[in-house]
Amino acid sequence: MATDNAYKVLMIDDDEVIAQTTAEYFNMFDVKTSYVTSYDDAVDFLDKNLVDLLLLDINLGDKSGFDLCKKVREEYDMPIFFISARTSDDDVLIALNVGGDDYIKKPYTLNVLLAKVKTVLARYEKARTNNDRSVKELFSGKITDDIKLDTNTHKLDIKGESVGLKAMEYKLLLYLLENKGRVVTKDELLKNVWDDEFVGEGTLAVHIRHLREKIETDPKNPAIIKTIWGVGYMIEE
Repeated sequence: MATDNAYKVLMIDDDEVIAQTTAEYFNMFDVKTSYVTSYDDAVDFLDKNLVDLLLLDINLGDKSGFDLCKKVREEYDMPIFFISARTSDDDVLIALNVGGDDYIKKPYTLNVLLAKVKTVLARYEKARTNNDRSVKELFSGKITDDIKLDTNTHKLDIKGESVGLKAMEYKLLLYLLENKGRVVTKDELLKNVWDDEFVGEGTLAVHIRHLREKIETDPKNPAIIKTIWGVGYMIEE
């Protein structure tokens, strides 16, 4: 994806005034931010853009921010801050249990929220940079003669053409490549790639299928990511 499609923050709130005001404030301080006002628009935006952090309201019209958080956690790896006028302990606990990293109660002060976001983004970027550095020491990125995983951009290089990966697709492919030559069980992938009790084998299978559609000549008869029936997956040496 082009850098124009990369955002530091996505604000998801059905109150357009709050969403727009927050996004405009963040952009004033060079934290590139966009906003949407519905569940479906959020899903569509994340499918087309790279986002580092979500600010997520619980009430999204006829749908719930809790449900959106669970869906996001199945595909993406990013900090999620819930922002809500709901103040009960039950709401806070649900938000954290479905994958939220923080819970901020409305009304909030924009400069304090921005400071929290900047702190988490800096910590996240440092962790990602350190991980990439350690990966490069172990792994060349070569998948086949024509396909390479670029750990700088988190994209595939296929015969010189750049192909984007979602965050969890990248982590999944990287883990399989780091363990090239051995069978990686489904449980191991769910534990070490997602680290999320809400994710199941169906989500794993969907991500494997998406990866195959990007790297295999014939995704229905994969030659790179092999299925070891009843056990897991393997990329051969």
